[in-house]
Amino acid sequence: MQDHETQFKLPAVIRTDKGEIRSVGFELEFSGISFDKTVEVLRSCLDASIQSETAAESLLHVNTLGDFNVEVDWAYLKQIAEAEKDNAEVAGWVEQLARTAALVVPLEVACPPIAFTDTDKLSPMVSALRDAGAVGTEESLIAAYGVHINAEIPHLDEATLFSYLAAFSILQWWLADAHKVNASRKLSQYVRLYSQEYVKQLLSRPSAPLNEILDVYLEHNASRNRALDMLPLLAEIDEDRVKRAVDDAKIKPRPAFHYRVLSDQCEPVSKIAGDAVFMPPTDATRPARRSGSA
Repeated sequence: MQDHETQFKLPAVIRTDKGEIRSVGFELEFSGISFDKTVEVLRSCLDASIQSETAAESLLHVNTLGDFNVEVDWAYLKQIAEAEKDNAEVAGWVEQLARTAALVVPLEVACPPIAFTDTDKLSPMVSALRDAGAVGTEESLIAAYGVHINAEIPHLDEATLFSYLAAFSILQWWLADAHKVNASRKLSQYVRLYSQEYVKQLLSRPSAPLNEILDVYLEHNASRNRALDMLPLLAEIDEDRVKRAVDDAKIKPRPAFHYRVLSDQCEPVSKIAGDAVFMPPTDATRPARRSGSA
């Protein structure tokens, strides 16, 4: 039985090996409303206070949850907006560029890590964004917006890591069908599934030592562009090894899965959070484990 009431489908393993409730962070990409409107929606529905702001990025603080970041998902624009935020002569040009970019570049709301049992506190935000006009991939023939879920791993050991990797590798094709993935999302480079070669090598034995898990993953998946991107989690284990294999400054070590939901249809966040990838593998799909796994 679950020891907490929530509208979300909670994973069976809700606590870490330290006894703490596992955390999860969401990143939501969408279009349909302006940057300014998005900031106002979050400020209003979450009772948030603006901590800093440029024409392309805003940091909001919510006392009960933490810091939310709203941005136009375009690195060049964010750099210009930050560099010129105090330059009145170009402020108008930057704001106009931001408004124009919003037509083709998604907005992103990055939520702070919160306890799995508190995720229903984000539902008012999702509902308010939809009511304000936010739309996902289903409203575009060319866009491939994403929802990212960063779920904390319950235990950072080889048996747990292997079990989750094996379970996702087996289920990934089913997930793609179950999500009814939009054509533009299918063509996107960001949500590539693991190759059959990797899956075969991973599942060629019932378990594997940690060093081998890292080596095999990096051999086949030296890119952030995977539906289940393990690079941040592997960097938490051995950052130097990951950096030698993948030269990408965006990889930040953290003990969490980085899952790009295969289809983004601006569904209620409670539906998004129930994805099978964060449920521990069932007895039918779980490989043999060593003692001490979660």
